[in-house]
Amino acid sequence: MNYRMNKQVSITVIRRIPKYYRHLTELLEKGVNRISSQELSNLIGFTASQIRQDLNNFGGFGQQGYGYNVEELRDELGKILGLDREYNAVISGAGNLGHAISNYKGFKEAGFNIVGVFDKDPENPRHSNIEKLDVKPIEELESFIKKHNVEIGIITISKKYAQEIADIYVKAGIKGIWNFAPVDLKLPKNVKLEDVRLSESLYTLTYFIQETVE
Repeated sequence: MNYRMNKQVSITVIRRIPKYYRHLTELLEKGVNRISSQELSNLIGFTASQIRQDLNNFGGFGQQGYGYNVEELRDELGKILGLDREYNAVISGAGNLGHAISNYKGFKEAGFNIVGVFDKDPENPRHSNIEKLDVKPIEELESFIKKHNVEIGIITISKKYAQEIADIYVKAGIKGIWNFAPVDLKLPKNVKLEDVRLSESLYTLTYFIQETVE
């Protein structure tokens, strides 16, 4: 199956695609081969109409009266998300969050290979539990990226050093940055950025809790 991608797809729709992909993967693991948009709606929480509209942004999936072939749809959404290939990634910041990301087996299973971890203090003994990787000094970061064809740079270092690390990533040819530091990075337009603001997400939750209480 070939899909056509509408270049005007909104970021809101794009951010829903990983959720579809996750649920379809879980359906496959349960042995489900076919599903309707209404059944997907019941599972995911979006309306059936919204699901059909989202998927129509990328081409014709499914057939009226038949529904969707779960495996084919999951595979096509994987291609849209770029999950039909592998990516090398590095982490800068070997603290608790860097540990958690480097040790998470789900990334490897999805094709994301953490090939290096770097820190300002690589000799710190608390870094010893990073799975199968030696923590290297930041001074080696740029050359390592170039040597190992790294495309994704992950920032879990303190906000004080985040822009410095981002600049090294850019200079080394990184294509995308996954930033956990609570700082707004300045990057060229050709480098893609995904910010993860843990505190802001929590603040949003407390807003809704407060709104419910009131």
